[in-house]
Amino acid sequence: VLPSPEGPVPSVSITEIRQYLRAQGIPFHDGYSCLHTPSLFTNGQQDQPPAANIPYTLFIDKTTGSFLCTATLAEGTWQDFQANVELQRHGIPPASSEETEEDTRWAREDARCIWDRALPLWELLDEDETNKTKAMFGISLVTDATLKRFGVRYLRTAKSLIFPWFSPRDATLKGLKLLRVEKKGDTISYMEETLPRFDSYHNLFGLPLIGRRDTELVLTGWELDALALYQATGVASLALPRGATCLPPALLPYLEQFKRITLWLGEDLRSWEAAKLFARKLSLRRCSLVRPGNLQPRPLEALNQGLNLTKILRAALPASHKSIVSFRQLREEVFGELVNTEQVAGVKWARFPELNKLLKGHRKGELTIFTGPTGSGKTTFISEYALDLCMQGVCTLWGSFEISNIRLAKIMLTQFAAQRLEDQLELYDEWADRFEDLPLYFMTFHGQQNIKTVIDTMQHAVYMYDITHVVVDNLQFMMGHEHLSVDR
Repeated sequence: VLPSPEGPVPSVSITEIRQYLRAQGIPFHDGYSCLHTPSLFTNGQQDQPPAANIPYTLFIDKTTGSFLCTATLAEGTWQDFQANVELQRHGIPPASSEETEEDTRWAREDARCIWDRALPLWELLDEDETNKTKAMFGISLVTDATLKRFGVRYLRTAKSLIFPWFSPRDATLKGLKLLRVEKKGDTISYMEETLPRFDSYHNLFGLPLIGRRDTELVLTGWELDALALYQATGVASLALPRGATCLPPALLPYLEQFKRITLWLGEDLRSWEAAKLFARKLSLRRCSLVRPGNLQPRPLEALNQGLNLTKILRAALPASHKSIVSFRQLREEVFGELVNTEQVAGVKWARFPELNKLLKGHRKGELTIFTGPTGSGKTTFISEYALDLCMQGVCTLWGSFEISNIRLAKIMLTQFAAQRLEDQLELYDEWADRFEDLPLYFMTFHGQQNIKTVIDTMQHAVYMYDITHVVVDNLQFMMGHEHLSVDR
């Protein structure tokens, strides 16, 4: 769980969220950090059946339960979500998502006034002023085209760069960040101010430039780093609103579409530790991290030093390892096994109830070995064992390397009929017709065989006849007596 200084301790678990959605009949998809559901706030969606092709535009944070509808920008706590579900059940429209707070309205008006007074850097009085301004912020190598693409402006009176916050819904101006430089001797520091106030400023800088088909993203901790990264690599780049150490939960829904996220947050230990925390929140399997170092400074510094930013991105460390998983990655599969208990338990034997206690039924992917001295009845038992499953629809392939298929088929037919057909030949065709309908196949091998040839035959049977149960009788005859002392 990420450190979040402003949020309360989560009061709902992911299990409770899933149980509630299922109980209410609300369909959902499992995303990286959020559950995706159809929105309660878009017109006409409330009465549509779950089977309809409804866009899943409402995102519920798996950690806190807070939600955001990206179609209407409605947001709230888990309790707010439950309240809106109850309103919908009683036919009452959900609460309006329009912000009505007075301070928010004033902040937007102030932001609009500042935005209108600010100028693009390339529209300053002359080229010299533009170059001096760029040099002051350390962005001399950032082109006018990049600044224009991201909508960066400059406010002369405050000597500040202006980074806009546009609504992802309708591109209206929601707020601003002002960045100015302060020098004390040889020390340069950057001072930031936001409208609205810092705890209400949730701008993922660069978000309006993201296309629906973008699947790769670089996440940075600073707007100037996002500019440098995009210019040098062409990869979609976003900047967190409050620096490299805070990832507000309200932003997680906007990051769900990306299959690969590289975290390049800064150049100190604090940003590295934050990157590791964020990777866990965003899902380890899609995250990579750029580790700070002399040859891998923050993106803007890397651009100014003439380093290859694309090469640095390619060398990013994967946050996950293919041989390590957490329960979070397994939980849905575990739930599926609990839901489908009978299927997971396997096909039970009708004739061998005691065997079910030991083997829990026939289950795909399992290997069972029967051993015993010659003449102890292994083949007789296994044929009965396989016949039991075959009669329940389990497609079976027999490989009889010790006795002929004719003899084996005779044994199994007798077991199937449960009587000696030698004494009642007039019944043969009746029982043979029924036996022929079983999903039972025989390999024609006998004695020692090339293992690769046998395996190729099995694979063909699986492909063509949907085989799920293979019997090999017996292994030592298939391999040949000369290999009995060899560990095969």
